[in-house]
Amino acid sequence: MLSYKSIHLDSTASSACTVLLLHAFPLSSEMWTSQLSALETGGIPAIAPDVFGVEGSSQKKSWNFRDYIEEISSLLSMLHIERVTVVGLSMGGYQAFELWQMFSEKVSSMVLCDTRAEQDNEDALANRRDFIAAVRTHGPDEAVSRMLSNVFSPETYTKKQDVVDLFKRIVTKQSGDTIAATMQAIASRADSVESLATITCPVTFIAGKDDKLTPPSVVASMHRQIPGSTLHLIPEAGHFPNMEQPDRFNAHLLEHLRLIGSGA
Repeated sequence: MLSYKSIHLDSTASSACTVLLLHAFPLSSEMWTSQLSALETGGIPAIAPDVFGVEGSSQKKSWNFRDYIEEISSLLSMLHIERVTVVGLSMGGYQAFELWQMFSEKVSSMVLCDTRAEQDNEDALANRRDFIAAVRTHGPDEAVSRMLSNVFSPETYTKKQDVVDLFKRIVTKQSGDTIAATMQAIASRADSVESLATITCPVTFIAGKDDKLTPPSVVASMHRQIPGSTLHLIPEAGHFPNMEQPDRFNAHLLEHLRLIGSGA
């Protein structure tokens, strides 16, 4: 069973679609706090689940994204949620592609953030294997030390210590084994490039202008491959624009929902 945060789920029967928020690695549903607040104010139903082993979600050995999306589908069915706008950031974007490939009938629209469709190349896989071994040996602080210098914009590091501290706190609440298992799921994901041409629902891309991990050029390339999609680049934001510039991010999210008829 997956743990999750939710708002207004009693309203799903009258809503065109519920917002499904899929979190980034190595974070949790807590990263979506600002978005849940904005959606709550707008009266829009939303659910933000946690991956296996995080924030009370059941543990699962050697899981992959197909396993996780099967569990997501079961959760949506249990909650009588028929269709969703899926919002996926980084790892959550990989999962959004998997959801489209497995259960496209459940997807009303997509908001893809700071993610990529390509499978890892050999250099990336080698880096992931090294990361997994190190985190299993040294624990969550190793994940923080390896990632922290690359995930935020320069302005966030200098002006928003609370965001940096939140990242550290979410990561260090997890065990090294949980973080390693999640990284293994990322490393084993399938390539989604060919699936881009099959996406027929409304799509909005959002990315931080200063993202080092998935540069804006990567997101722009996907945008060009999905006719009718929209791209927003957020200044003074790195890999986590929803945390670094929540007001700007929320404005784009709410505009997407307004255009598809799911929010005011």
